[in-house]
Amino acid sequence: MAQKLSGKIALVTGGSRGIGAASAKALAADGATVALSYNASAAGANAVVADIIAAGGKAVAFQADQADAAR
Repeated sequence: MAQKLSGKIALVTGGSRGIGAASAKALAADGATVALSYNASAAGANAVVADIIAAGGKAVAFQADQADAAR
């Protein structure tokens, strides 16, 4: 079965936990390469990335505060 998001890149803000983490994993399962941001939980974000990679997907996490344009 072809993954409908194969070749696409998805950006998930707040991807280290909750709905963001679930969204990142779902997008990756559908074939997207996922970039996910986190504000404070590097460990949580890295765990989500590890889960995605373990399932055969591609992902990267980066720290960013979307509430503050200067950061």
